[in-house]
Amino acid sequence: MSRLLVVALLALPISSWALEPEVQAAKDEGMRLYNIGHSTAALPYLQQAADAGDVDAMYYMGEAERRQHMMGLTRAAMAWYLRAAAEGDVHSMLQLFRGGACTAGDHCPERYEDWHHAALAVAQPQAEAGDPDAMLLMFDIYRMFDQPRRAGDWLERAAEAGQPEAQTILGNQILDGRGWYLTNGRRLSAAEAWFRKAAEQGHVPGMEGLARVYRNKEEFEQGWEWMIESSLHGSYQNRLGVGWCYLDPSYDQRCRTDKNVVKGWAVLYSLSKEFKDVDARDIMSWNQDELTESQRQEAEALAEAEWIGREPPLSNFPSRFGY
Repeated sequence: MSRLLVVALLALPISSWALEPEVQAAKDEGMRLYNIGHSTAALPYLQQAADAGDVDAMYYMGEAERRQHMMGLTRAAMAWYLRAAAEGDVHSMLQLFRGGACTAGDHCPERYEDWHHAALAVAQPQAEAGDPDAMLLMFDIYRMFDQPRRAGDWLERAAEAGQPEAQTILGNQILDGRGWYLTNGRRLSAAEAWFRKAAEQGHVPGMEGLARVYRNKEEFEQGWEWMIESSLHGSYQNRLGVGWCYLDPSYDQRCRTDKNVVKGWAVLYSLSKEFKDVDARDIMSWNQDELTESQRQEAEALAEAEWIGREPPLSNFPSRFGY
């Protein structure tokens, strides 16, 4: 069986080197496309950065290739994961393990039984030294070892150390049944506390979690505030919801705003034009009689001025280590 050398097994990859401005711009565009679910369109942009040595781009090339083929470990995906793994990328190692690169594909790490063992060798020293990001990696690694209790312990350690993604994952797990709470109100409050810690660090999925908690608590005014906040910070789902609420506040009890058909149409028009968004187009179709022709023209001008190309870019915020 052939063995592949993992070059950087003693350290997590730091960032490759600084990319040339045009290559960085290509990577940014590739990540924008990937994050809204256009992984195939992202490939030529990400490849520019990957070919320039960017380890993140190598990993996402593997992810985009894998997603094109129903989540299977294709030769193209494996090649990119192998390149990133050679630079110490833990998630690439875990995808190689999950896809059977060693057992079925004869591509194994040197000195380790399989890729999840190699991943552990990279992440564990940094995690035990107190690195919150490495602690979150340990959560993913122990899931691959099918040790949920250890995985959960590392998730809690990462959250307590201030890692916002870990805080958001923990909040979602609590909402979905993790832990023992005497009442649903206490469960919601526990989840809210973790989401708030993440949201206060600017982590958009934490903001989305807060909006979800407040809806569940029927505290709709606060939920609406977090819908707005997350939308302005790039939440695709909440941008869509906010546009619909402005256009027709009666559609959902979470809408806590006066009707503003021009603003609502502008938001939805920006989604339909910039992202060819089917959901936005459907909502516009259902409500097209709410606007006069002059209002539509005003809304489209507002979209061009304020919503299309708005920063930060919209995202679905997919987990880096997806399924």
